Amino acid sequence: MSKKVTIRRLPTGVPGLDNLLGGGLPEFSFNLIAGMPGSGKTTLAHQIMFSQANSDNRVLFFTVLGEPALKMLRYQQQFSFFDIDKINDSIRFVNLSADLMEGNFDRVLSRISEEVKNYTPSLVFVDSFRSVVQSTKNQDTGMSDLQRFVQQLGMQMTSWQTTSFLLGEYLAPEAESSPIFTVADGILWLSQNMHHNSMVRKMQVVKMRGQAQAAGLHTFRISDEGIQVFPRAMVKPSGVVAPSIEVSGGEHRIPTGVPGLDEMMGGGLPAGYSLLLVGPSGSGKTVLATEFLAEGAARGEPGVIAAFEKSPNQLLSRKLNTLIQAGQVGVIDTRSLDLSIDQILHDLIEMITKMQAKRVVIDSLSGFELALAPEFHEDFRGSLYRMIAELTGMGVTILMTSELEDRYTDLRFSPFGSAFLADAIIVQRYVEIAGQFKRVISVVKVRGSRHSKDIRLYDITDEGIVLGETLTAYAGILTGRPTGDLVV
Repeated sequence: MSKKVTIRRLPTGVPGLDNLLGGGLPEFSFNLIAGMPGSGKTTLAHQIMFSQANSDNRVLFFTVLGEPALKMLRYQQQFSFFDIDKINDSIRFVNLSADLMEGNFDRVLSRISEEVKNYTPSLVFVDSFRSVVQSTKNQDTGMSDLQRFVQQLGMQMTSWQTTSFLLGEYLAPEAESSPIFTVADGILWLSQNMHHNSMVRKMQVVKMRGQAQAAGLHTFRISDEGIQVFPRAMVKPSGVVAPSIEVSGGEHRIPTGVPGLDEMMGGGLPAGYSLLLVGPSGSGKTVLATEFLAEGAARGEPGVIAAFEKSPNQLLSRKLNTLIQAGQVGVIDTRSLDLSIDQILHDLIEMITKMQAKRVVIDSLSGFELALAPEFHEDFRGSLYRMIAELTGMGVTILMTSELEDRYTDLRFSPFGSAFLADAIIVQRYVEIAGQFKRVISVVKVRGSRHSKDIRLYDITDEGIVLGETLTAYAGILTGRPTGDLVV
């Protein structure tokens, strides 16, 4: 009986990339890393190279008409993944520019084969073969010879018992007709786009033979650590935003930390639900969110907060600061702009896993959208749906705040039309009573559960939110009719 061949997958050493590839790079595969100049091709290749290089896995890195090796290494050594001890020990650089200048492509192929045979590397990189195109424009060598060279190089690399990579500049129209894309086992496409004043880098796994990969475009960033990929959140076929749980039993409810509010919600917020807290400026959304986290901490349920509207020093109350210093609540750094939802989701999941958090606060959706790069605004609603599905799928309970203008002529729950994402909605509003503004709160929905239909007054005190009496004469407030001096 025949048995299937098992292909070993090599870790890339690039955070997030192995998830895109379906578990890593297939050993002995021939891969193409393509993209425009400056998109990060060489940095990605070096990060993979330094991750894999050791005494048992030697690496050959060929430079053609790109940067000289010394100049390239001068900049690459600024990244934390760079290891000077591996240069000339397990990593060898070979410059082919002199051979290529002679215009003899056969000589270049022969030189590459000779170096591979003598050095017996486990990984081979050729950077940047696509620049050969420019050399042919200044020589009598025909484009047919160039195409033959590229095809032969690709076929040669597929025949080696090495994991090989070709790096090159390609435009999308060229990719459709290039024969090298046919023989490649894997294709990684890197791009960078300007949207208004924001730079957004994206990566796509166009092809990876023999294994499932994450489809679509995924954002990545280049920092002092190198490249980090943020795989696009995908809703699993069997996943839903609200987990299928029994909400009638008390053990499945979690208290909000506001006395009286749990009773209005039918016994508390069902665990694993997403709650949308809506209200105008100053209505106490952040105060309620703080009580939600503090209640969790008191019950041994760590929490995480992602605050987008203010810096941590401006936002955090004394109570919340105490919880953070005690390690009961983690804070996601959202001060940098031009983020992607996938990047925020990555940071949230990392913090949730580290702290074993059970409660998450996003304060607020309005600030969240502003923190994103403009390119992501168009799909904010869809991306938010995927993020909530991913987090609730982990079993955490989410509280999201959303600021709205307080209008007396209509009743809205979200400026993004995203109220459907929430399993529960609480609305905070202002009303005028006897010549004074008063705050009122109501529970609009709790999916799968009965809840109070009352509108109740509340105050914000040093102790937090304190619920008051039920507002009895409120019909005119919601319909837009003059309210006069309401009596409670």
